[in-house]
Amino acid sequence: MKKPIVLITMGDAAGIGPEVIIKALSNKKIHKICFPVVIGDLSVMQFAILKFKSDFKINIVTDIKAEKFIPKCINLFDMSNLNASEIKMGQINKLAGKSSIEYIEKAVELINKNMANAVVTAPINKEAIARAGFWYQGHTEFLAKLTNTKHFEMMLVGGSLKVVLVTRHIPLKEVSKFLSKEKIVQTIKITNKYLKEYFNIKSPKIGVLGLNPHSGEGGLFGLEEKEIIIPAIKYANKININAIGPLVPDACFYKALKGEFDALVCMYHDQGLIPLKMLFFDKGVNITLGLPFIRTSADHGTAYDIAGKGIANCGSMIFAIELAARFSQRC
Repeated sequence: MKKPIVLITMGDAAGIGPEVIIKALSNKKIHKICFPVVIGDLSVMQFAILKFKSDFKINIVTDIKAEKFIPKCINLFDMSNLNASEIKMGQINKLAGKSSIEYIEKAVELINKNMANAVVTAPINKEAIARAGFWYQGHTEFLAKLTNTKHFEMMLVGGSLKVVLVTRHIPLKEVSKFLSKEKIVQTIKITNKYLKEYFNIKSPKIGVLGLNPHSGEGGLFGLEEKEIIIPAIKYANKININAIGPLVPDACFYKALKGEFDALVCMYHDQGLIPLKMLFFDKGVNITLGLPFIRTSADHGTAYDIAGKGIANCGSMIFAIELAARFSQRC
């Protein structure tokens, strides 16, 4: 099969996106498994190449076709949005925020024209995009809006651990209000579907976490398990999905690492991400389930505190590109 074309959005120019992209593309394995094309700005990428002492050349791509790519180059679709002199590393910049959104829009436009097989996104900054007038919780919600996707979920992968979130970026005190049988069932169904499609797991075993300590202790510590989570699991079982739970949150991650579950459905953001990032901080990948195309992302932010210092770890970006390429071969 022909190598897939993977679009990589540059992310926020003031963050570590350009650095981790350059470092990831220095890995020879990436070029063996796909044709990577960066959607970004020539000035910023040139600055980053000099800053981080890379020997990469840049090949400007205007027509995204595999035969136009030049080996050992960064193949760049230049948006001509930014001049590197306008950006101060590590500082919120409205222009950088606006441009980071436009890279995503262009990537979706190109993939909708069947010009590529997958999208990998470098990190954006929520405050920067808000200053530019875009009010989204993050990539996931913006991509869903662009593609008119109603049912979508966020999966995080690190090593053998996979977690999917029922609720995402909401205050902890609001989580219980946002939980419903229907929402949990939807998350379980999408998790089951993509474990089969992306990971080639024929009969997924999905662990469903409780919300409360000890999964509520029969209602002693909360009723969400009895009233919402257990009915959702029972419904999933009725439609032939092997969902098990509610699991005690403080014990189930150990079991998942040992292979007892193919994925864990978690009730809120930190319930799933704290253990995953503790174990796989440099190799975690964010996957959006439910979109009409493959999208993965490095599982870290813009890291303004280390931007421009040349010390950013590119492991997560490498893994994100690898997964995007692998999924493209299967779908």
